[in-house]
Formats: sequence, structure tokens, C-alpha cells
Amino acid sequence: MNDLVPDKVRRLEDAIRVMPQVELPTEHYFADGMYARVLPRPKGTVLVGKVHKREHFYICTKGKVQVFMDNEVKTLEAGAVVVSKPGTKRAVFALEDSICMTVHRTKKRNVANIEKQLIEPEPKSLFDAWNKLKVKELT
Repeated sequence: MNDLVPDKVRRLEDAIRVMPQVELPTEHYFADGMYARVLPRPKGTVLVGKVHKREHFYICTKGKVQVFMDNEVKTLEAGAVVVSKPGTKRAVFALEDSICMTVHRTKKRNVANIEKQLIEPEPKSLFDAWNKLKVKELT
């Protein structure tokens, strides 16, 4: 477990873990040593990301979100670019229908291998590298 992640984010993650989950369609782009991950967030969606090992860009490309990172809440609107530090784990609330993107340095093109390279292992994570639920909820 990463000690740099605020306890508030861990508690939020534990609380939403027991709530109904939504699989958000995730797009993956590759270009000359770069990987971009694009994720839409419908208004009212709350999500907690995974711990990133390396510095990368976090960009709000559409809408408005509130992001808890670096021990503070930041409101980001379309066009906002944030440099995320290693150890970052974000909690995000979509104030509007929004799209956010992360951009990472990697020569890899396999999403599962990219996650192993860029993300700290999180055994309790509900979602895989493609943002698909690892275990479907029982109905």
C-alpha cells in the first residue's frame, strides 16, 4: 500500500466499493513513446483511480470535475492540465458530463503491460486495465 495516498481517498474508495459500479468506456491511444487513456464521466459519477508510479499529465478535455489529489480539492474545467506526481491517487466527482485523459510515457502498447509498468499493484481494485469489472455483481 502506498503511504502517500491520503486516508480520505482510501476511505472513500472503501465506501464506494460496496455501491453499484459502472463500467465506463475507455479509449486507449498510442504514439511514439506515449500512451493516452481517455475516460468519459457522466454527471454525478464518483470514481477513485489507481496509484500511479510515474509523473504524467491529467487533462480535463470536456466538462467540469472536482478532483481530490495532493491533499486538496481542485475544480478542473475543460482545458485544464495538471502534472500528476508519482504516488498520486485521485478521487474525482463529475460536476458535468466530462471527459478526462491521462498521458503517460511508455513504449509499451499492451494495456495490461502498461498498467503493470505505470500503476502500483492494488489487489482490492474492482476494475482491470480496460475499466471492466473484474468480478460482475451478483443479481
